[in-house]
Amino acid sequence: MPEPTIRFNDQSRPCPAGLTLTTLLQREGVNAERVATAVNARFVPREARDATPLHPGDEVITFEAIVGG
Repeated sequence: MPEPTIRFNDQSRPCPAGLTLTTLLQREGVNAERVATAVNARFVPREARDATPLHPGDEVITFEAIVGG
């Protein structure tokens, strides 16, 4: 049986049970303070990352937050 995976910035990554967005970012070495995140095309605020579980087949992207006016 194949290992469950997610897509992280267009690359396949393992998706063990209990994986959260925060854990994924740590595992991938992403500076969580410098990026914005979305799961399945829905923005996830920083304060919600710990409580955002990831499931096989989810698509996670990170992007630089742009501030301006």
